[in-house]
Amino acid sequence: MQIIQFIKGRLKGAGYAAKGAILLLKTEPSIQVQFVVSIVVTFLGLYFNISRYEWLFQIFAIGLVMSLEGVNTAVEGIADFIHPDFHHKIGVIKDVAAGAVCIAALTATIIGLWIYIPYFLTLVA
Repeated sequence: MQIIQFIKGRLKGAGYAAKGAILLLKTEPSIQVQFVVSIVVTFLGLYFNISRYEWLFQIFAIGLVMSLEGVNTAVEGIADFIHPDFHHKIGVIKDVAAGAVCIAALTATIIGLWIYIPYFLTLVA
């Protein structure tokens, strides 16, 4: 009986997580941009028939950036809820969270360039 309760609890949690992901996609412009970019690079991967390892790096990069965008949104929401007026420490917290997204996005960009530049060069040659 405990296993059934455990499974029900995990399914309920997965439902909340899916609800949060959908909410992010519907309401957050930064996630919407990242989602469009992820669709574009997915089609590029299909077009160029990238390798299994390239897919792994690409999927990891997409997941990393979109996950951190979600965490950044949550951090900003909590910070604004706790202290709606400007406060230096809240500003630093929000900047650090945004900085984490920036690092992930730069890393994803490098991964994307590493994967796709050789494919684009073969088109030009």
